[in-house]
Amino acid sequence: MANLKSIKSQILSYNKTGKVTHAMEAVSAVKMRKGQERALSGRAYAAAALSVLERLAGTADLSRHPLMSAKGRSASGGGQPAGKTCVVIVTSDKGLAGSLNSGVIRRVEKEFAERGIAKDGAVIIAVGKRGGNYFTSRGYDVREKRENVGDDVTESDTRELTQHVLRWHAQGEIGACFVAYQNFISTFEQQPTVRQVVPITPDTIKEFVAGIRPAKGKYAPHHNEKHAQPAAYTIEPDADSVLDVLLPKLLNIAVFHALIEAKASEHSARMVAMKGATDKANEMAHDLTRTFNKVRQSAITREVSEITSGIEAMR
Repeated sequence: MANLKSIKSQILSYNKTGKVTHAMEAVSAVKMRKGQERALSGRAYAAAALSVLERLAGTADLSRHPLMSAKGRSASGGGQPAGKTCVVIVTSDKGLAGSLNSGVIRRVEKEFAERGIAKDGAVIIAVGKRGGNYFTSRGYDVREKRENVGDDVTESDTRELTQHVLRWHAQGEIGACFVAYQNFISTFEQQPTVRQVVPITPDTIKEFVAGIRPAKGKYAPHHNEKHAQPAAYTIEPDADSVLDVLLPKLLNIAVFHALIEAKASEHSARMVAMKGATDKANEMAHDLTRTFNKVRQSAITREVSEITSGIEAMR
């Protein structure tokens, strides 16, 4: 009888867990649809803004700008910029989202290893508690830690972060900056991605534009969207004034887009994880119910056998 009580208690526990995870799945599904639509609609804006710089990439004025020039690169070889490397890592504040956060963290560590970046040569800006806590506990220089709870993040919310990057780069403290996040591919697929945002080069612009545009759908690029790089542009009022506004704006757009991509990926990953947890809880409850019925039937059969044996013995 004690065994039956134990099994029944486990069944109730799995049923309660299934109800909780199902509710979390429903909430994530609603947020996921909003986040996906926002990320997909934002891709067109980001691609259009970055294509402005792609069109200007052939001008001499642009190549001399501090955010795009090779000034400050180390003479030791490897083509790596001098100074530290800044990484804006975007994770979530909460767990229960599968390998969402660990995937981004592993991708950043792989990038450090491939580029030979030591712990004292990295500067971390963490958007989300998971990434911030991970790198802080391992002794990295985490300069900024921000929560990543809200779904209504705007471009203006990222300006303070990009201002830090621009100031450190202008002072020569950092030579490069990357943004690491989960790139939204589909509901069931998110890809840990690291993209360079400083220094800005034509190659990184093309890579960024290609990475943020879906292959199919209304947000996909048209076949005739390739822009030739002209020999020169006439820029008014003057090149420096325009580029001093344009390039920081593009940097801010890149970071902002990474945030909304990461948020869409978070809700998608959590919905899938909670659906898996709900299915597993229901499966365990079903298996335990069958075990409960077998044990109860066995007990009943044993009792009937004992009663029958007792009657026969009395005869």
